[in-house]
Amino acid sequence: MNVSQGDLKVLHVVESLGRGAVENWLLRMLAHARSRGCNIDWSFYCALGEPGRRDADARALGARVVISPVPLGRTASFLAALRREIFLGEYDVLHCHHDILNGIYMAASFGAPLKRRIVHAHNADEHLPTPSPLKRRLMLEPMRQICLHADRIVGISHHTLDTMLGGRPRRPGRDLVHYYGVDSSAFDSDVNQSNAIRSSIGVPADALIILFGGRIVPEKNPVFAVDVFAYLKQLEARAEMVFAGTGSLESAVRQRSVELGIADSVHMIGWREDLPALMGACDLFILPRPEIPKEGFGLAVVEAQLAGLRLLLSRGIPDDPLLGTAVYKRLPLADGAAAWARAALELLAEPRPTTSDALVALAHSPMDMDRALGHLMALHQ
Repeated sequence: MNVSQGDLKVLHVVESLGRGAVENWLLRMLAHARSRGCNIDWSFYCALGEPGRRDADARALGARVVISPVPLGRTASFLAALRREIFLGEYDVLHCHHDILNGIYMAASFGAPLKRRIVHAHNADEHLPTPSPLKRRLMLEPMRQICLHADRIVGISHHTLDTMLGGRPRRPGRDLVHYYGVDSSAFDSDVNQSNAIRSSIGVPADALIILFGGRIVPEKNPVFAVDVFAYLKQLEARAEMVFAGTGSLESAVRQRSVELGIADSVHMIGWREDLPALMGACDLFILPRPEIPKEGFGLAVVEAQLAGLRLLLSRGIPDDPLLGTAVYKRLPLADGAAAWARAALELLAEPRPTTSDALVALAHSPMDMDRALGHLMALHQ
């Protein structure tokens, strides 16, 4: 593969280069482009006005990182700062990565001699930073109208795109779904590695491990996952639960585990760099996302399938990340934790999906790294 953007200078506007899904995806695509010999010129404008954990990674890959001198929350001053960067940087492409707030980034670009403006919606939230419901309602449609002036409107899933469009029909060739490229190189089925990981987190070799992998925050509904596990533990004594991630509800998860008498079987292991290997050591992946708004995409759902995990999902997870090889159940949250636990037990009785089958399915999907990179480069042309 030898995709080139020639002399195009692309400015990606992101919140920051931390460890979130958006920035990890962008840096993954940049690294893949470099490995394929692609000629690209990327800069990142970090809207929160603070350094991120992955700034050095971006620079090591040849990208320029610009920390906004004014944080996004100070809207007027932020607009002026971003506008100055767009004009002085002489960029060809502005690629905005957010949700409805992409309208702020777009507003800064009006009048700039850009060849292309791209609004890329990474979630289906339409939350505007004001405590007033009236102001939110009054601001929402004007922000959407600004976004609709982009040359491309891109969603990471069908639901995300349709939410950004606000129910309007898609314009062929202009309003597009672009899936995240998923790096499959780290996924294998090394039994010895799995046993070592189980031992390192204090889980017996014959345990049935339920994994909650991701941010431990309200929009992922982790406390409900604890309730589900409490019922499952009554049905299957070998069950253990692992939370791999960090977030504002860590204390609530621990407290709920104590209240339910299952704290010894709930393992909070924090952020893991070896998430693919950890997934391979587990048996079932649970994500009880609230149903409104839906998950933007669900990259962890794809990764869990590559690791051979069964999936227990809420209806807040879109269809987009499900491969044809998926072994899963999707339940309404209203069914309650006991019903979810019974579904988990049924899934654990199913044969474990194979990593090899999932890898083949991924290679034939739009989430294949080469396909995703080619599509991303085409957006900028």
